[in-house]
Amino acid sequence: MIRIVLADDERMVRTALRVILDAEADLEVVGEASTGAEAVSVVRETRPDVVLMDVRMPEIDGIRATEQILAGMAEPPRIVVVTTFENDAYVYDALRVGAAGFLLKRAGAEELVDAVRLVARSDSLLYPAAVRGLAAEHARRRPPAAPPWVARLTEREAEVLRLVATGLTNAEIAGRMGVGPATVKTHVAAVLAKTGARDRTQAVILAYESGFVGAR
Repeated sequence: MIRIVLADDERMVRTALRVILDAEADLEVVGEASTGAEAVSVVRETRPDVVLMDVRMPEIDGIRATEQILAGMAEPPRIVVVTTFENDAYVYDALRVGAAGFLLKRAGAEELVDAVRLVARSDSLLYPAAVRGLAAEHARRRPPAAPPWVARLTEREAEVLRLVATGLTNAEIAGRMGVGPATVKTHVAAVLAKTGARDRTQAVILAYESGFVGAR
């Protein structure tokens, strides 16, 4: 069972999301919040697997709430920020502090359910093309500087990071490299440790910001 918390300042939005998610046998909404501060509290109390976090909320916004949740829990949930526009600067900031991905408010019921299941599995990026686009645009605006971790990656780890940045799953990377999924999982774990990234999404953001991969 995938446990979910909904954070949105509009009750009707939360109600609609709950109806869609609770209709699925493997999904359960365990809490709701109408402000960023309340979201932090509810998440700490309910310990969900996934949080759907509105970007713009009273008291503290979704970015700060995401940051506080991830920093304050030993085993934090996967957080998906919900937004109206995918190119919103708030979205990039949320991904940069550790959100697992983002979801557009106009997404349909099937897309919503699939997104929750995908981030709960955590072996792929949610909307990889959009994440790459946001990261590449940010890198173009701010010239990258290579951090120390770039030199610490082995050749295999570097290859895995580049493939992760294209949006491939572990199984797809394994097929591309001719190795087993367990080997890829080990390489991904090493990449996250060396880059200091919380998950695959944040690793991709760091890869673009550092110039390790780019829009070239």
